[in-house]
Amino acid sequence: MVKIGNVDIKKTAALAPMAGVTDRAFRELVKEYGASYVVTEMVSAKALCYGDKKTKQLISFSDVQRPIGVQLFGDEPETLVEAAKIILEYAPDIIDINMGCPVRKITANNSGSALMKSPKLVGQIVKGVSRAVDVPVTVKIRSGWDENNINAVEVAKIIEQSGAAAITIHGRTKQQMYSSNVSLDIIRRVKQSVRIPVIGNGDVIDVESALKMYEETGCDLVMVGRGSLGNPWIFKEISDYLSNGVLLHKPSLEEKIRVMKKHINLMMNYTSEAVAIREARKHISWYLKGFKNAAIIRNKISTVTDFKQLDEILKCYIDI
Repeated sequence: MVKIGNVDIKKTAALAPMAGVTDRAFRELVKEYGASYVVTEMVSAKALCYGDKKTKQLISFSDVQRPIGVQLFGDEPETLVEAAKIILEYAPDIIDINMGCPVRKITANNSGSALMKSPKLVGQIVKGVSRAVDVPVTVKIRSGWDENNINAVEVAKIIEQSGAAAITIHGRTKQQMYSSNVSLDIIRRVKQSVRIPVIGNGDVIDVESALKMYEETGCDLVMVGRGSLGNPWIFKEISDYLSNGVLLHKPSLEEKIRVMKKHINLMMNYTSEAVAIREARKHISWYLKGFKNAAIIRNKISTVTDFKQLDEILKCYIDI
């Protein structure tokens, strides 16, 4: 077990927050497949403070998703404190502050990984939020802004001193985005520099890479992001291997389609059928990646508007 504040989390694999992906339906699905901890899509502290309805919908969750963290982004300590207090109304287990997102529209506003350039501000934010709420506060960072400014160890120490209960580090700089290999060395160095739990993130796509992350960094928990796209099984694979050394067989096409349809049905529980089908298109591409004739199916579903149409296309696909 990993203990983050007063929250116990199984030392298997957690789901990383991903904008436009880790919605309520996806979080419920991966929890069923063994994710030990999940985090919401990141939400704007300012939008929460302004009472934006869509933002509030992003942080709603069911008890089956626990333990769950709600992730905030922003750059103003006072606004983040106020937003964290609002989040408490939803009773999350953890509040996570995003200081790692590399996307330009976030960093251009001095949020996300842009905060890696302002260690003093990082400390002010973490101290303010940690003191304002009665749940553990965690922070997600990157290795630094660019290869000439790799300061994750310095920032991690500030985060710990400011009251955070854990740190997640993605082993790439902002400039690297998601290209080149993740640096396990910087994750290891962060782990060695602080006493609070460290969660390793980046390039965990299967059991082998999860084990490598654990063994080479000494991290307390691994977090899976893009490796879970179209692949909720990854959490069960990692969990089962860590528990009993059994390596599960990869799911068949039929199994992937069965779970994919289950995923889409979960999506329809929380939004209209038309919206769910539109949002599901990217997930379908991920589920079918690598299978024969997948491109044909992707083209066919591009204009589908209801589940019945989609189901008919998928039935034909299995029979091809």
